[in-house]
This record gives sequence, C-alpha cells and structure tokens, in this order.
Amino acid sequence: MSAMDEQTRAVVLVEGVSDRVALETLAERRGRDLRAEGVSVVAIGGAQALGRVLGELEPRDLALAGLCDAGEEGAFRRGLARAGLGSPSTRAEMERLGFYVCVEDLEDELIRAVGAAAVEEVVEAQRELRSFRTMQKQPAWHGRTREEQLRRLMGSGGRRKIRYARLLVEALDLGRMPRPLDRVLGHV
Repeated sequence: MSAMDEQTRAVVLVEGVSDRVALETLAERRGRDLRAEGVSVVAIGGAQALGRVLGELEPRDLALAGLCDAGEEGAFRRGLARAGLGSPSTRAEMERLGFYVCVEDLEDELIRAVGAAAVEEVVEAQRELRSFRTMQKQPAWHGRTREEQLRRLMGSGGRRKIRYARLLVEALDLGRMPRPLDRVLGHV
C-alpha cells in the first residue's frame, strides 16, 4: 500500500482510481486534508481484491471504511467476511462496518447529484459535447435516459472516468452530496 505510512490512522478502500480521485476532491472541497489527518484513500484494483487487501492491513490497528458499486456489493461482503470483520448480509450491516454502496456506481451517484443538464455543461467545457451527441444518435443508445448516456460517455475512452470524477465533484453543490460519498468520508 504505497499510499500509507506510519502516520496512517484510517484507510478508505475503493475499487478504482476514479473513486479515489472523487473522494480526495470532495475532502478538499470540504476543507479537509486527508493526508494531514492520517487518512489514506486506497484504490484496490477492483472489488475482488478486497479480501487480499484487508489481509495485508491486518497487523495494523486502523479505522477502515470503503466504497463500492452496487454490482460489487457481494464481493465486498465476502471480502469483509473472509477478513473476519463480520458477515454483513444487508447494506445497513455493511454501513455499520464503514462500507458504503453506490446505487449503480460512482458516475451514477455524481450525475444524479449534479443533474444531467449541469453534467452536459461540464462535458461541453471539456469539448466533448459533440462526441456525446454522436454517441446519443447511435441505435444502441436510442430510448436510453440522458443519465445512462452520460454514464456511458464517462466510462469510455482512456482516463475519461478519472477526469470526470474530479470535474463532477467540483461541479457538485455540497448540499446535494451523494449519500455514499458523504457517509464514507464521515466515517473517517
């Protein structure tokens, strides 16, 4: 865990880099310096890695928290159980352990919180609105909601997902914070 050192008192485990970027950006917007607080946000490289990563953290006395997508909730539950941290069978039980689930995924949470129209403004500022309009015209995306189309745009192409994680958190009204992001930061 390169993001940790002997000053680390808490670790937030997230699936990927975009999740880490979103949480760190949100903390900055709230005036928090996670590093100074001894909090590390660690991208574990996918939900299946949770059990292994928790095993690596075992000898340390750390506060733990985590964030995952709804589709990976089962993998997180199994990882927590394998690590001996409990056997959460419900989302509420996971939350008591400090692990929170995004309704679909991080992008879905942020798009709903920011609002599709405002997200399109962010896309336009990134000079990607034309690409988005082209994608919307494709038969596979006809009849899909604008939110679904925006999620697809952000999930395609290189490091777009990581870039938009920061941009959407920066565009977010802090009073409309997605619950999982708010709660996971509040846990540490």
